[in-house]
Amino acid sequence: MTPKLDLQGVRKAFDATKVLDGISLSVREGEFVSILGPSGAGKSTIFQILTGGIEADGGAIRLDGEPLMSRQDRFAFMPQRDALMPWRRIIDNTTLGLEVQGVPRRAARDKVRPLFAEFGLAGFEDHYPAQLSGGMRQRAALLRTVVQERDMLLLDEPFGALDALTRMGMQRWLEAMWKRHRWTTLLVTHDVREAVFLSDRIYVLSARPARVLHEVPVPLPRPRDAGAEGLRQASAIEAAVLESLLNPEATEGSNR
Repeated sequence: MTPKLDLQGVRKAFDATKVLDGISLSVREGEFVSILGPSGAGKSTIFQILTGGIEADGGAIRLDGEPLMSRQDRFAFMPQRDALMPWRRIIDNTTLGLEVQGVPRRAARDKVRPLFAEFGLAGFEDHYPAQLSGGMRQRAALLRTVVQERDMLLLDEPFGALDALTRMGMQRWLEAMWKRHRWTTLLVTHDVREAVFLSDRIYVLSARPARVLHEVPVPLPRPRDAGAEGLRQASAIEAAVLESLLNPEATEGSNR
């Protein structure tokens, strides 16, 4: 089966600093894949290349089997911060991506409004971002992202700014939403537990210049918090991934 997204040997340097050293990875239709690596490894650089912010120096990127080229608009991107505009009400923040695409404001509101209950935001349509909790702001940002109905979601550490308890709740909420909708998703994170909890597969990157150390399958039943045995298996995968990050030379290639 042709992957939805396929990167082969992608390289990038900024002046004399190598950032990506031949990154190869793939994401299948309806799959949740995470890119995990140390801070500064170039994880977000991959997203900048995919969304057209910068160009790769080499390698190939294909979407649905075709060269990516100028097709970066196929991705819906959610950055690390919610990036909600403080002067716009939540209903108008969530329609922003649609409006940028040329959808009239009234039509955009009609499309977004029925989704507020599913995203836990019913009754907050006319609130401003400052009136919402951090978790609610992130749900609003994700609603703004998915309502654009692009082929694939790119999530760049979307819960990194939240406190630990809120982050855990958001991870459980996102897993339930993904299971319901089966969005094709690529997540960038440095949180091992988050990657194991959410993903079907994990690509573990080395420190800069980044290369893929391991491709780790996560063959756990969903929901991921189902029972003691599932937690035990998740803990074992977390330990193996953490060991590969802390001792990359000793473990490289062992899980490929």
